[in-house]
Amino acid sequence: MKSSEFIALSASTMTLTALGIDIMLPAFHELREHFGLNPESTVTAQIIGFFFMGQVAQIIFGTLSDRFGRLPILRVGFPLYIIGGIIAAFAPNLELMLTARFVAGMGASALFMTTIASVRDRFVGDQMARIMSLIFTIFLFTPVLAPFIGSAILSVSSWQMVFLTPPLFAVVIFLWSLRLKESLPREQRISLRRESMSQSVRKVIGDRTFLRYTGVTTMLFTALSSWVASSERIVGEIYGRPELFSWVFAGIGLLMSLCALLNSRFSSKYGARKTIKWLLVIYTVIGGFLLLSTVISGDPPNMILFFIAIALLMAINIAAEPNSSALAMEPMGNMAGMASSIYGTSFFFIGASLGSIISHFMVHGVFPLVLGIFVIGLITMVLVLGDRHRDENS
Repeated sequence: MKSSEFIALSASTMTLTALGIDIMLPAFHELREHFGLNPESTVTAQIIGFFFMGQVAQIIFGTLSDRFGRLPILRVGFPLYIIGGIIAAFAPNLELMLTARFVAGMGASALFMTTIASVRDRFVGDQMARIMSLIFTIFLFTPVLAPFIGSAILSVSSWQMVFLTPPLFAVVIFLWSLRLKESLPREQRISLRRESMSQSVRKVIGDRTFLRYTGVTTMLFTALSSWVASSERIVGEIYGRPELFSWVFAGIGLLMSLCALLNSRFSSKYGARKTIKWLLVIYTVIGGFLLLSTVISGDPPNMILFFIAIALLMAINIAAEPNSSALAMEPMGNMAGMASSIYGTSFFFIGASLGSIISHFMVHGVFPLVLGIFVIGLITMVLVLGDRHRDENS
């Protein structure tokens, strides 16, 4: 498989995670009506949260991928994602839907983890950051198109059909993935003996660079997951402009994609470490400005100001992730599967859980999100500025 096809396939596989979220956001209003929920209910955010929390399975899949290779785990991920998505679409109650979403999230975790590990098997350092940025650029067109696709499906069908679209698309990607070759040679695979696994875990979590940049990604994902889970309510209920949701979400997604593409150039020219430091300084400054504006003008702040700030913050957020991912994974070598599983479990499960807490408090305003973003900016800035590693291109 040529590099261009590998990048396209990797992006499409990762797109299943975004598609399993973004396409159904326009359907949440109909879903609340279907289950008799109050318009102010934040329960729909849990549909996103449970999907993200299913990523906890990465810790298992990562271990197995280091032992048996990347492809077997990829093959397990697809049916979990597809079956979970189908059950969620026809669930008679919210409890079963949330359970099915968790299962679909487990499948997405296998796909996401093996994609990162496969990239790490083939590339390293700044080159990995560049490849991941290209993958993210393609992947991030999903938030641009998905809300419009979801709205288009709703205009001719029901919210159940919107929920069915991701598993149907997953079938196509699964068939395409049959062309993929194994990236982890047999001689580099680790044993499943307790001693070997314990040693691998100790090496991974004992690496300060890995912990530092995993912490950065976890904090950033907290803000991203809270925004995504609550975006439909923020636009439609808090600001009272539901007709603008698809346009707002798509516009922010487009800016995110462009920033991911720009990051691939900056990381190649200046190095991943220097680039992420500047990105997070800017992120914190914008977050501080938005917080100050909210305190002065009241909650919610001016709608145009808020969405411009959120667009810039989410764009920087997604541009920084390939750098933190590359820097966290750089020292891992043949432990890439274990490392990517711990990395993915941390930022998906912990980040989504923290994001759900923020979303829970966003009933009448956006102040919890605004405050959370500023605090997250401060924490990540402290983490990256504390990295004394010499920049490659400094």
